Amino acid sequence: MSRVAVALEAAEAAGRGAFVGYLPIGFPDLRTSIDAAVTLAENGVDVLELGPPYSDPVMDGTVIQEATEAALSGGFRLRDTFTAVREISERTDVPILVMTYWNPVMQYGVDRFADDLKAAGGAGVITPDITPDAAADWIAASERTGLDRIFLAAPTSTDERLSMIVENSTGFVYTVSTMGITGERAQLDAAARTLVARLREHGAARACVGIGISDAAQVAGVLEYADGAIVGTALVRALRDDGLSGLAATARALSAGTAR
Repeated sequence: MSRVAVALEAAEAAGRGAFVGYLPIGFPDLRTSIDAAVTLAENGVDVLELGPPYSDPVMDGTVIQEATEAALSGGFRLRDTFTAVREISERTDVPILVMTYWNPVMQYGVDRFADDLKAAGGAGVITPDITPDAAADWIAASERTGLDRIFLAAPTSTDERLSMIVENSTGFVYTVSTMGITGERAQLDAAARTLVARLREHGAARACVGIGISDAAQVAGVLEYADGAIVGTALVRALRDDGLSGLAATARALSAGTAR
């Protein structure tokens, strides 16, 4: 079983849902971003999700876009991803996923990326802008290296596509209520709840939801029907505004919502 699946099942065995925490690599600088990831691991996060900054982050909200732009301006390079993963994995056993747009992986080389991530101690990759039917090279590389491959499912996905996503995802299916930031919170919850139910019908063992979750009550609401809650913007904002101590406090507060 994958390290990510083990982490989710350990949370379930402890009577809670999983907390997946996202941060961009290199913000506010590479060293602090490494310390920030470890801070999350020490304050309730079950799975780390790290994002290499990219020059065209079309799926990110304003707070994350600004952070990734700052990281790029500070000199971030894709190779820094592996440095960060290696140093973080030496300091924590929490599994590390890299969430990346596909173009940087293609430019780096799919097999090379997979090999370097595995060597650094990474657990897998979340690919928001590539679907299984276009990912033959990545599926082969992930099977060879044992890395998790996590595809995204959206409410607009057909039943045929959901079946394909479930069949080809390992670790969990990343469940989004909308591609972008829009709609009222209640509407997002309803869309995500329905989508998770559809994924279950297609055989998904684990589904984690990322829909702009920002407090413990929202974490608890998502974990009524999903295996994990994914938080990004609230953590990035805490790091930006209040540094590592503020990030730790925010992570602990969010983690309080995971109990079932």
